[in-house]
Amino acid sequence: MAPNYEQPDAQVPATFARASAATGAPASPALAAADIGWRDFFDDERLRRIIALGLENNRDLRVAALRVEQVRAQYQIERSSLFPDIGASGSGTRQRTPGDLNSSGQAVTSSQYSVGLGVTSYELDFFGRVRSLKDAALETYLATEEGRRSAQLALVASIATQYILERSTDEQLALVRETLKLVEDSYNLVKRRYEAGTVSELDLRTAETQVFAAQASLAEYTRQRALAENALMLLVGAPLPADLPPPVPLGSQGLRAGLPAGLPSDLLARRPDILQAEHALRSANASIGAARANFFPSITLTAFGGTASAELDGLFKSGSGMWSFSPTITLPLFTGGRNRAVLKSAQAAQQITVAQYEMAVQTAFREVADALASRELLAVQITAQENRVAAEQRRYDLSDLRYQQGVDNYLTVLSAQQNLFSAQQGLIQARFADLSNLVGLYKALGGGWLETTAGQAVANK
Repeated sequence: MAPNYEQPDAQVPATFARASAATGAPASPALAAADIGWRDFFDDERLRRIIALGLENNRDLRVAALRVEQVRAQYQIERSSLFPDIGASGSGTRQRTPGDLNSSGQAVTSSQYSVGLGVTSYELDFFGRVRSLKDAALETYLATEEGRRSAQLALVASIATQYILERSTDEQLALVRETLKLVEDSYNLVKRRYEAGTVSELDLRTAETQVFAAQASLAEYTRQRALAENALMLLVGAPLPADLPPPVPLGSQGLRAGLPAGLPSDLLARRPDILQAEHALRSANASIGAARANFFPSITLTAFGGTASAELDGLFKSGSGMWSFSPTITLPLFTGGRNRAVLKSAQAAQQITVAQYEMAVQTAFREVADALASRELLAVQITAQENRVAAEQRRYDLSDLRYQQGVDNYLTVLSAQQNLFSAQQGLIQARFADLSNLVGLYKALGGGWLETTAGQAVANK
């Protein structure tokens, strides 16, 4: 009764426009990004320890795993309907009948005892209703399992991104502290020169405002650093251990190069969220079969076999055997439109899951395409930003030297110092964007489910 399953058209381009932009040298075509374990993708041992801790303690992931167990039990419940329920039973009845209710006119006391095995209401699944319900429950279970995998991918990527953000705010904080020391030294120098009468009060107040601005930035980045660490601990689900390895600077973070982008069709077999949507579609397909079967007769069997006797000690004597067999057929004639409404509801639900599946595929394609489109441009941005920092540093050094020699006023030094600080901040932000993009590409391609690369070790259970 269930319609034949047909995989919907993905309706995405056949190739990624910028697949060559995946970082580094091309990886082996036989190795998909989803086959690269997260321990091999991230080479920061501190981050590896934090991810492992998160996979063990994160509450959302724990809920996802428990939900799998719950749905697995539901599937086993539906599957059990394929088999008859057999139970043993024993009964004893002692009854007194008044004389005016029997032909002898005398009160009669009678006894009856029985023991045996029975089958209660076993449905003969001629039209596949029970099998369709079982198939729907199975696909729901498989969809939930893929949901757990998807939750793990999201958790690994979220922890990595939050860790990179924490490193970024930490480096911003270190930069502000260094800048604050620099402007304080400069302010103290200007103050001494002002007291000596060699510079104006304008230079003194200009240097003073730099100190206040740096102090405000220090407070702001201290706050951001604390918030970033709190968010990371929430993802991990536990306090960060004190014995973690020292962090690796953003500029030295080495994520695995050469992520193979593959083809959009590869996502259909690699992305757990797409597989989850496909299993949901198969479940909806099976539900249509169960709804169609409601229009046909339902045949159930009830049977009992054992022994019966008027005396308890005669239960197992020769000739005490008894049995009963009660088949029942039910043909729906008038249900007030209920069966037709159930079928229409199942068909509408199936169309909804088709749209959800297509949306999952298109969303996955866009995530990969967006990440690939950013790869080369982010590399160019980092190079340009590094060159800008070097140029601004040289400009600041020259401006400070000219001010010390009395050639320029302090406003030139101020402008150079502000531009240098801005360039250094921009470099940190660009490195954060680059690393976050690569983590996003790894997740978008289905990476993060394996602990170590496929072929080297078993999957992380």
